[in-house]
Amino acid sequence: MTMTIGGGMRPLKITTVGDGMVGKTCMLITYTQNEFPSEYVPTVFDNHACNITVDNGAYALTLWDTAGQEDYERLRPLSYPNTDCFLICYSISNRTSFDNVLSKWCPEIRHFAPSVPIVLVGTKSDLRVVGSEKFVTTAEGKKLKHKIKAYSLVECSAKRKQNLAEVFEEAVRAVEKKPHAGPRICTLL
Repeated sequence: MTMTIGGGMRPLKITTVGDGMVGKTCMLITYTQNEFPSEYVPTVFDNHACNITVDNGAYALTLWDTAGQEDYERLRPLSYPNTDCFLICYSISNRTSFDNVLSKWCPEIRHFAPSVPIVLVGTKSDLRVVGSEKFVTTAEGKKLKHKIKAYSLVECSAKRKQNLAEVFEEAVRAVEKKPHAGPRICTLL
C-alpha cells in the first residue's frame, strides 16, 4: 500500500551516511535551501525536508543527515528505521572515504537495513583534477556501485550546485524500482 499525505504526495525517508567532512550536510542544505553553507558545523543528527516531482509522481522527502565520526557509531543506527533509501556518500577528493564505503558503510547499512536500496554519491566533484591519482575517478565509482549493488552512482558538487537534483531523483527512482513483495499465498495440500 502506498501512503500519501496532503496533496497526494508520497512521503519518503532518505538517510545519508558517509565519513565525516565528505559534504553530506552541504549537499542537503544546498539542495533544500539553495544556499551553500559558509562554514563547517559537524552534524550529530539533523533533518531537512523538501518536495520533489519525479517521473510524474509527487514526493515529500524527509532527508536525514547523520554523523560520520566514530564517536557516533552507536547512535547513528537509531536513524535507520523506516528509511526508504540510503545515500552512501564519499568525497571524490578523499580516497579513504571512498574505501570506507566498502569496508564500513555498506556493511553497516546491510546489517541494519538489508533490503533498502542504496544510491552511491560522490561529493565535491568540483575539486577533481583530471589525471591526478589523488582523486577518485568516475570509473572507480561505477565499479564500486556494481560491487555494492547500489541502484546508481551520482557525482555532485554542492558548491557549484551541480547534479544535486539528480541525487534525490535517483533516490526516488531507487525506491520505486525496488521489488515490492507481492501478495502472500498459502496453499494447503
